[in-house]
Amino acid sequence: MLFPFDQLNLVTSLLVSFVVQAVFFAFAAGLRTDKVTDFSYSLSFVLLSLILLVGAGPLSVPRIVAALLVVVWGFRLGAYLLNRIIHIGKDARFDDKRDNFLKFLQFWILQAVVVWLVMIPVTLFLSMPAPGLTALSYVGALLWALGLGIEATADAQKYAFKRNPANKAAWIESGLWKYSRHPNYFGEVLLWWGIWLFTLPGLSVGLLYSVLGPVSIMLLLLFVSGVPLLEKSADERFGKNPSYLDYKRRTSIFLPLPPRAAR
Repeated sequence: MLFPFDQLNLVTSLLVSFVVQAVFFAFAAGLRTDKVTDFSYSLSFVLLSLILLVGAGPLSVPRIVAALLVVVWGFRLGAYLLNRIIHIGKDARFDDKRDNFLKFLQFWILQAVVVWLVMIPVTLFLSMPAPGLTALSYVGALLWALGLGIEATADAQKYAFKRNPANKAAWIESGLWKYSRHPNYFGEVLLWWGIWLFTLPGLSVGLLYSVLGPVSIMLLLLFVSGVPLLEKSADERFGKNPSYLDYKRRTSIFLPLPPRAAR
């Protein structure tokens, strides 16, 4: 059997993800705005978690907690990104897509697929009989909390830095950013691995498929839309600045590590 589990929730998850993106795409394309792109991403996770939880059958502590781990992260990230884009005005990533219907559409299609992939562990978990909480559940929840704390702290530090007019032409290398050039992405990857660990005790089947969730978000942020884009943007702005090049040399690109010694 290719899929040793009921695929209904996976299909439901995919359809909901595409419907949410389609609604927001229609709004964004009509107004030629990118103000709702990140918000729709976070909202998709929140809606999916609640819909899957309601359809999972009898509520239980593990099921409620699994959904809450996603909902709390989604609300926090969505509120932060919405507030940021309101103050920034636009997202430079969409300068070559905002007025190009097909390129803009491709982004929303990719976003729908990413949401579906990342949610696979929770989708499968809520498709199966709810287990009790195990030691692995608590380890997963702890990793989630640690990742959420790192992501939220890094976001707050960078937001405060960017809001200071004196830092308009500078890069942040204080706080968590002293130990990683992208600590927020590290926190997000960590929390999704935590969610995956939390779901493991309930995945009697589908374990191989479930790992697609944390692997997808890790690969996306490391090699596609996260780190590469911001590294390229920073290099274009500061690549001729010796101090910036020294910061890059001293500072880990992803994992928070002690800075290398100055030359």
